[in-house]
Amino acid sequence: MENHHQQVLRTDASGMPLEWIGYQEAAKLYYLEQVAYSCGTHLYTLRGGINAKTGRRSLIKVNSIIATHHQHHNGYGLDPNYVPPLSNPALFRRDDHICLYCGQHFHPSELSRDHITPISRGGADAWNNVVTACKRCNNHKAGRTPEQAGMQLLAIPFVPTHAEYIYLQGRRVLTDQMEFLKAHFPRKSPLHQRLR
Repeated sequence: MENHHQQVLRTDASGMPLEWIGYQEAAKLYYLEQVAYSCGTHLYTLRGGINAKTGRRSLIKVNSIIATHHQHHNGYGLDPNYVPPLSNPALFRRDDHICLYCGQHFHPSELSRDHITPISRGGADAWNNVVTACKRCNNHKAGRTPEQAGMQLLAIPFVPTHAEYIYLQGRRVLTDQMEFLKAHFPRKSPLHQRLR
């Protein structure tokens, strides 16, 4: 049974992860002959119209990972200072939906973004100054630093690389996509322990 909600991982021709795309976008890349190669699990078989000359029906097979000739020019491949955009869903996934103060696991609706050094005290709204906190802990900490509030931070926040960010953005990441992305994580990535 084909699930048309499964995302396809798009990479450049060298295998650098670029983004998640839907099956329609993948089919378009195949049609435009921009797919250099594909690997991973076979996800979809898309059947098109029948060619009037040959009488053959067009067929596109979409795999879970496709490498494309077309480059994305966002700069993350070349720019060592690339920082992915900060969003609550990606932050909560980075911290595994765990409040980094009380250590409890929460539903996303019960979580908030806490600034370790509060913005009111000159802290930045940046990956290395934010952690996932339950609303109760965030309210208790208020406009103070963890030390001032007598709270212990359970993990050090980190700025995800582009490959880590692609993982954090994924929905229903397949095993082969996960293995592919993990190969691009830094050796000391905190995500390695979690994804064993």
